[in-house]
Amino acid sequence: MIGSVCVFCGSNKGTGPGYLAAAEAMGAEIARRGMKLVYGGGNVGTMGALARAALAGGGEVLGVIPRRLHEITENLELTELVVAEGMHERKARMAAESDAFVALPGGIGTLEEFFEVWAWRQIGYHAKPVGILDVAGFYRPLLGFLAGVEAEGFLRRGEIDELVVEADPARLIERLEAKKPPRSTKAPERRA
Repeated sequence: MIGSVCVFCGSNKGTGPGYLAAAEAMGAEIARRGMKLVYGGGNVGTMGALARAALAGGGEVLGVIPRRLHEITENLELTELVVAEGMHERKARMAAESDAFVALPGGIGTLEEFFEVWAWRQIGYHAKPVGILDVAGFYRPLLGFLAGVEAEGFLRRGEIDELVVEADPARLIERLEAKKPPRSTKAPERRA
């Protein structure tokens, strides 16, 4: 059972009209289900929209922000705000507090956090489900690229299928809750 969802998303709102609405819908859905939202602690962009929607829905919201960013940004009144000394501590705390991970549209930070938790699942550091909220086909080019990575032998067959990809927050959470642990963890190739 999933009690908390870590959401990676942007400190910008993006140019597409649906990105803020999707973040709000995700935050509201997490709150509606009585789950805790774990996120990067920001108050702007899709991060801020996500957290405000979860709070407005009566949800519990844990923000984890690195000290450097905390010192230069305004903060929301969250259920709990943790100020980490750096990015590694931030990501470790977010991972420890979460039962599942979701990437919304975002930039380099979002992608880096998403790939890290997916890699951790792949090599057996956790068995928590990892998903993507694919707003207006935002992640379609990335998924196509990953299919090419698989075709070239740098991802095992079926590894992309380990990701839960949906356009609707409710359906995404339902599928994350139904997700089984990985079939196996990645082992490095051995020299012949």
